[in-house]
Order: sequence, then C-alpha cells, then structure tokens
Amino acid sequence: MFDIDRWREIFQSISKNKLRSALSGFTVAFAILLFTLLFGIGNGLQNTFKNEFAKDAMNSIYIWTNNTTIAYKGNQIGRRIQFKNDDFTYIKENFGDKIQTISPRIQRSANVVYKDEKDNYTIRGVYPEYYVLESAEVTEGRFLNYRDLQENGKVVVIGKMVEKDLFGQLSAFGKQINISGIMYKVIGVFSDPGGDSDERYIYTPFTTMQKMYGNNDYVDEFGITYNPDLSIDEAIAFSSELHRELKKRHNVSPNDQRGIGLDNYATNNKEVSGMMFGLSILILVIGFGTLIAGVVGISNIMVYIVKERTKELGIRKAVGATPKMIVAMIMQEAIFITAISGYAGLLVGIGILEFAGPSLEKYFILNPSVSQPVVIGATLTLVCAGLIAGYLPAKKAAKIKPVVALNSD
Repeated sequence: MFDIDRWREIFQSISKNKLRSALSGFTVAFAILLFTLLFGIGNGLQNTFKNEFAKDAMNSIYIWTNNTTIAYKGNQIGRRIQFKNDDFTYIKENFGDKIQTISPRIQRSANVVYKDEKDNYTIRGVYPEYYVLESAEVTEGRFLNYRDLQENGKVVVIGKMVEKDLFGQLSAFGKQINISGIMYKVIGVFSDPGGDSDERYIYTPFTTMQKMYGNNDYVDEFGITYNPDLSIDEAIAFSSELHRELKKRHNVSPNDQRGIGLDNYATNNKEVSGMMFGLSILILVIGFGTLIAGVVGISNIMVYIVKERTKELGIRKAVGATPKMIVAMIMQEAIFITAISGYAGLLVGIGILEFAGPSLEKYFILNPSVSQPVVIGATLTLVCAGLIAGYLPAKKAAKIKPVVALNSD
C-alpha cells in the first residue's frame, strides 16, 4: 500500500490516461454530489417541520371559544361562547390524570411605554405553567409564580424583542413600564425558539389581567400539556373527549367546529411524522437510485479500463510482475481515484447547500445540510463497487499469458 514505486506507477498511469481517469472520477463525484444535494434538501424540509413545532411544547393542546355556527337546544346561531374560571376547575377535576400542566389565558393588545419609547404589544395573562407551553427560556430574572397570582401583582415578564425595542442595549430587569396607564415591574426577560414574533409578547399574572381588564372571571383560552406517558393515539382520544364534554357543558352542537375550537399537537405530530417518514423513504429511494447509477457507471468504466490495459498487463507479467501485484495495482488505483473524486463531490455538494441555503428558506427548506458519515458511507459504497467491478476482470487479465496479452488488440 505504501510502496513508493507502485504509487509512482499509479500517478504515471493516471497522467498518461487523463480522459479515462477524468471519466472515472467524474462518475463518482457526480453521484456523490447528487446524493449530498438530495439528502441536504430532504433534511432542510425536515428542519422546517421541526422549526414550526419548536414554537410550543410538542404535547400542547389549545382550547378557545368563538361564535356558534349551528343553532342548538333552543340557542340561536351566532351565540358567543365564553369560558369562565369554573371551566378551569372542571377540566382539572375531570381530566387531571391525563394533564401534565394547564393554564388559562387572557390576551389583549395594549400600548406599552418606557420613558420616550413606546409601542403596541400583546399582553397575556397566564399561570406559571404557561412557561412550559411556550418552551420559553428566561434569560434574566424569573417567570411568574403563584405568589404573583395570589397578590394580583403588577409584574411582567417580557420577550427579548420587547426589551430591545423599549430599552435598547440596557437591561429591562427591575425597570418599570407603563401598560395602558398602569405601572408594572419587569421581573424577567425571556427568549423563545419561535423567533422574534414570539419574543414580542408580555406575560403578566392571570388574576391581575382579569382584575385590570374587565374585573370578571372570563377566560379566553386554555393551554394544556397532556401527560407524556400517553401515546399519540391516547392523546388524540383525550382531546376529543375533552372537546366533546366542553361542548356539552356549553350547549354547543357536536357538529359545530367553530363554537369551541381545539388544536392538539398530537394530531399534528402524527400527520407530520407520517409526512416525514414518507419523505425519508422518498429521499432514500432517490438517493440509492443515484448511487446505483454511480455504481453502474464506475463498474462499466472499470471493466473498460482493465480491458484497455490488457497489453500493458502482459508487458508487466513479461518483466516479472506477479498476478497478485497486477491486481493490487489496479485496485489501489481504483481506490485512489474514487476516494479523491468522492471527497471532491462531497465538498462541492456541501458548498452548494451552504451557498444556496438562505435563498431556499422561501421554498420551506430550512438549513439544508447532510451529515458527513452518511455521505462518506455512500462514497465507500462506490469505492467498493469499483473494487468489485475491477477485481474480476483484473484477476482474469492477470491470468492471461504474456504472449497472448501482447498480441491482443
């Protein structure tokens, strides 16, 4: 393998047969390039799906109310459904074993002012458990707690973009901000994997929100994370039962899809998992199809190369080369060409993905990339195919008598 004379012969053979070597290398490089691009784009699509679900906990369920679209039990169409605090108690008492966390929510838009800076933001009144639903991360201070709820505290936790808008480079922690004419203390700042839009929310205690905005017991929405021990099918069955019981409780027709709305991420997860599985299979089929095409190409070239070099091999045998030495030389040359070409195809493919990555986001392909072990494995597959394709004719050619080989056309 490390025989200098053999390597010298290999490089001489490559330099004397540039077209032959270039065709061999191009076949491998092109196959690996296509393989890299296909897997990169496939991973980009999967990243898009994952990014969409990064905005909230994967086991989230959201329930909200609206106007009815079907008359039911003497109630007119268009009746507004309104959740209240006792619905919160009802859900916890009847479905507590299937719930991990639950938080009611009230949401309003309000003008927020800090010194000379002001803007309009969405204010959310929530329980401390809502922190889990949003998959948020407090970067400074803390999130809401139950003491804030009990005391109707005028405190807020703001997103990083709110801090940036109102405070610039300064820290918002501990500062006072004016929300619709009422002063609130900033007790925390959070970041959110959902991006800038989710970092422009402001959270305040649910009880404070109820008292300051209506002084009633109304609830806009419930956010729930279901018990992680539930399977996807069990989680879907749980949300369906909850949906059905809340409709009964508020006299909403079972066929009315608008009066009480529900979004269960388990359903979305099941659909997306199916799509991602199908996408993975499609990518594998196309990717392996590309590899097979590469295998056929490199195999044909190797057969042609050995046949073309029959006379050369005869000369080598005439001057003392053994069959084993001839086969080893051809195999070593094949490994060298396929390895270098495969690595070149890998580099070009990764370069294209990195260059085109930002522009592909508008086509829902986020951060297209491919793991090197996958592509290296594909390259090794082509190398092995080249070796197998070259070994048999090389072994056959090595057995030919020098006289016969020298007289071959």
